[in-house]
Amino acid sequence: MKLKNMTREELEVLSYTDLTDLLLKENKKPMNTAALFKKICALLGYTEEEYAAKIGDYYTSLTTDKRFVLLDSGDWDLRDHHSVEIVIDDDEELLEEEEEEPEEEMASEEEEDIDVALVDDDLTDDDDDIDDLAIISDEEEEEE
Repeated sequence: MKLKNMTREELEVLSYTDLTDLLLKENKKPMNTAALFKKICALLGYTEEEYAAKIGDYYTSLTTDKRFVLLDSGDWDLRDHHSVEIVIDDDEELLEEEEEEPEEEMASEEEEDIDVALVDDDLTDDDDDIDDLAIISDEEEEEE
């Protein structure tokens, strides 16, 4: 059903994003935020003051609704009209792997050995502290 053929009561039941979806489908071309919301306000009989008060919330609802996409031109369109092409350049990954130098790898392995030795020493010191700990009940804590 076209928006022009709908009664005001039918239009008021729809959300702004549902109305936007219908508008973009009928117009078959992208539109900017202001033009879209002005058409919606005209359909719902809103005043200029209501338009100014609600356009911010309208913009937020467009940005969070997955049906719409904001184009580089600043216009909104239906996501279904646009596809995303993902290009993976395998050559870059190969170049990065080839640039690694074996000398750096050896140095980092030696550093890891030193760090592990330090960690092991720290662990043995902590074990002594654990022996001194005692578990007391809530009742014993209150008595103290």
